Amino acid sequence: MPIKTFEFSSVDGRRFVKPTDRWLNLRVDHNSTVTLISELGDRQASVDFRFTANYHASEAVVGLIQIEGNLLWEGDARALAKSWSAGGQMPPEVAQEIHTVIMSNCIPEAVILARELRLPPPVPIPQVNVPQQPPKPGKGRSPEIA
Repeated sequence: MPIKTFEFSSVDGRRFVKPTDRWLNLRVDHNSTVTLISELGDRQASVDFRFTANYHASEAVVGLIQIEGNLLWEGDARALAKSWSAGGQMPPEVAQEIHTVIMSNCIPEAVILARELRLPPPVPIPQVNVPQQPPKPGKGRSPEIA
């Protein structure tokens, strides 16, 4: 059940505060949402999606990045479209595959947009911990053991 094509149809980024403002407790939430699934044939379905990264501080909404697009999924398209139209649900393995592809394509694009908007990247930056040297033993007297 591979993804055959992936494309962006809309890319939008906004910063609602001045870049020089400092924020307390900045939180970045991101998610992907499937907005529509259409059957194109027995084996292909068109999946429309929206990726959103929201920047919230304790005192204000700081920014928003929104990406919309479409992907072509290959598999049992009739069953996928039927389950989607019946209740807005997908089989878990299909949902995992589709959302993984959406996130892996949209996160790098959102990082570039965030840099242009002077917002923090929408992914956590790894912390670097340099281990400290263990203290050296003193040069005093020590008991002799035979």
